[in-house]
Amino acid sequence: MKRSDGLHLLPAIADIAAPDWDGLLDATTDAAPPCLRHAYLASLEETACVGGRTGWTPAHATLWREGEAIAAMPLYLKHHSYGEYVFDWAWAEAYARQGLDYYPKWVSAVPFTPIPGPRLLGRDTAARSALLEAVLAHVRASGHSSLHLLFPSDEDAALLRAAGMMMREGVQFHWQNRPPHAASGTAEDCSGPAASAGWADFDAFLASLSSDKRKKIRQERRRAAAHGLELRWLDGHAAQPAHWEFLWRCYAGTYALHRSTPYLAPNFFHRLAQGMPSALRLLLASRQGEPVAAAFFLCDGRALYGRYWGTLEHLPFLHFELCYYQAIEYCIEHRLERFEGGAQGEHKLARGLGPVRTTSAHWIADPRFRRAIDDYLTRERLGIDGYVDELQERSPFRQPVTGS
Repeated sequence: MKRSDGLHLLPAIADIAAPDWDGLLDATTDAAPPCLRHAYLASLEETACVGGRTGWTPAHATLWREGEAIAAMPLYLKHHSYGEYVFDWAWAEAYARQGLDYYPKWVSAVPFTPIPGPRLLGRDTAARSALLEAVLAHVRASGHSSLHLLFPSDEDAALLRAAGMMMREGVQFHWQNRPPHAASGTAEDCSGPAASAGWADFDAFLASLSSDKRKKIRQERRRAAAHGLELRWLDGHAAQPAHWEFLWRCYAGTYALHRSTPYLAPNFFHRLAQGMPSALRLLLASRQGEPVAAAFFLCDGRALYGRYWGTLEHLPFLHFELCYYQAIEYCIEHRLERFEGGAQGEHKLARGLGPVRTTSAHWIADPRFRRAIDDYLTRERLGIDGYVDELQERSPFRQPVTGS
């Protein structure tokens, strides 16, 4: 559909053709995670995970010149703060105490997905900057409380800082496919050539850990293996509808254990497999041919992204095996650069995943709250600095031997 020049907010990702959206994503970076692709966002909308009464109202920002999209941003009008992984509940409560409305707010993010990546998609830096300027102008005119860009790439963060947005830091845990102090390489696809400094196998990775951590991991893997389960990796081409139905049972069961409601619809995984099968990885654990547990990942040419897991039985240490150790082995075998373990979880540190800083950017309309939040973020960053230093001191890797 040909549109006039300027900013257009789209109520559905289907209102822009997949090649146009994905072309902007590919022009922005060659390392964008799969969750930013048109098919992923479309799967969320088509299965009603967002839209309707979910509190996530799609309003994807697109900038057009001469009938063509030159920049885009995944954008939602939010009526709550669920599913974001950057916690601003205290800000909303402060607004409420003053009799002000914090919701709705504008959020640029991948729903329910704390995977860092570009949020400003565009042909070049000038187009991305122009999109950000246009979105900020629209947000100011909308009368809503705020705009938040969650888990942007480093390149985006530089543009967001230059635009005067307040930056917030967080910490995730990622596994890197390289021995400490070695340079990293790249891979072209999930079965591509080796990263230049990757580990030869899981035992080589274990050998780089301190003896107590190495012993602990071996014990946990023996305990998980004692359950006698068959483990099998499937991609979106090989997995059948019954596999996706089982995964959703596991996924929903995990939420139920935490007395929470799952965000994703029962048909989401099946729809996603139809739209982008090459980017999906399903790890099934079965007993005598019957599945008892599953873990779900996204995959691209450089990384494996841990997303969901669940089990029908309580099987000690199976979570660590499926969600971490098997994922690490997969990355080593397929020469991927890293495994992203998702949000939070200090227990990941002892299993070889290291701390990685993340960012988010925030624009607050009310000048009083803007000053208060800016002061809070300054103090919070000092706490993050200390936290990362503490985590690095607790590194599970053996310390290098230095000369005298």
